[in-house]
Amino acid sequence: MSIKTVAFDYGGVICFPPLPHVADDLEKLTGIPSSQLDELNRKYRGELDRGTYDGAGYFRFILSSAGVFHDDETLKKIVQADMDGWKRLNPASVQLMRDIKAAGFTLAILSNMPVDFLIWAREHIPIFAEADIAIFSCEHDLIKPEAEIYEKLREETQSDYGEIVFFDDLADNIAKARELGIQGFVWNGPEAARETLKQLDKGFDVL
Repeated sequence: MSIKTVAFDYGGVICFPPLPHVADDLEKLTGIPSSQLDELNRKYRGELDRGTYDGAGYFRFILSSAGVFHDDETLKKIVQADMDGWKRLNPASVQLMRDIKAAGFTLAILSNMPVDFLIWAREHIPIFAEADIAIFSCEHDLIKPEAEIYEKLREETQSDYGEIVFFDDLADNIAKARELGIQGFVWNGPEAARETLKQLDKGFDVL
């Protein structure tokens, strides 16, 4: 089966992961150790990505569960510091995406993304507008690796699962994609992705 659509996650794929200082900044602002904040995020972050909370509401919720309370101004600074960690685009990833679209394939983004960041990103990240299809978790009350969000990708790209290639930095998200029949690959960087695509379909030989 030939490939019709190539979809990319955002965090850690289109952008670089946060630099180490981001965890330090958040530790100072929140008043709890970064290890504890990481644990709270592992437990609850899906609700931020799902759109259950905006950024301030989310951090108010998880910090209060740890017995920590902040005023609105401090919460705003925490949200900003959290967002800033995800703003460093990988130019090589963006170029790969543009090359894929120029080669005639459907370019898609499939990302777990909070509403605050999405509002900022749509104003500041051109590739979001250049993608043919962009599915963001907070707009659908769905998060990866829930099967329904992959079905949304299939429907909106008008592709069969086997006609979709998907890159994500999280193994669980790729495992679910593969379970559904999507050709999923854990992200190892744009050059590795470029070579993977060339091996999958002759249409990518121009990359």
